Amino acid sequence: MNRTLPVDVLVVAKAPVPGQAKTRLAAAVGNELAADIAAAALQDTLDTVAAARVAARTVALTGDLNLARSGPAIRSQLTAFTVIAQRGTDFAHRLANAHLDAGAAGYPVLQIGMDTPQVSAELIEECAAALLEAPAVLGPAQDGGWWALGLHDPAAAGCLRTVPMSRPDTGAVTLRALADTGLDVRLLTTLSDVDNLADIDAVRRECPRNSRFGTITAKVGL
Repeated sequence: MNRTLPVDVLVVAKAPVPGQAKTRLAAAVGNELAADIAAAALQDTLDTVAAARVAARTVALTGDLNLARSGPAIRSQLTAFTVIAQRGTDFAHRLANAHLDAGAAGYPVLQIGMDTPQVSAELIEECAAALLEAPAVLGPAQDGGWWALGLHDPAAAGCLRTVPMSRPDTGAVTLRALADTGLDVRLLTTLSDVDNLADIDAVRRECPRNSRFGTITAKVGL
């Protein structure tokens, strides 16, 4: 794929601050290591999105990079992105608002998180191309959630405000909510994401050999 795709890839991210990032993982490995793993996943994701042939790149960020692991390096990577602040009372509202804010640029928005460091630039481009052919796309996650959501109409993300997040049925409920708005939703590739200790090995096996995520998790024996 040689052409630049007229899509804005939106990364919804949390600064990897110890005690605030990857709290479920931190229960098993500790706050500092969980934050280091979150930083590696975020940095890998930012590199991948920066390499994808898309027209625009946005990060919706929450948290203080001054307190984050690898904060200066992440701040440097963010110079390739438009950075907006997350806003909303809970995660579902922050997702919906991030679509609205990113969508103001006029491109269809393909939103991903920082929990799938194995994603490649080629896959991002495939998902962006699929979005150009459908009003909505959804990337299911192995745990029942979803890792990617693409919409032409940012207002359609408003249906997320009533979707319960971080549950085994989040993906199914999201799909129904989108369908209830009248959208024809195309499903994307299913990926594993990193929430718990048990997720690490499956994700690492899909990462490039030299990825930050693969290096740090292997180094500490996870």
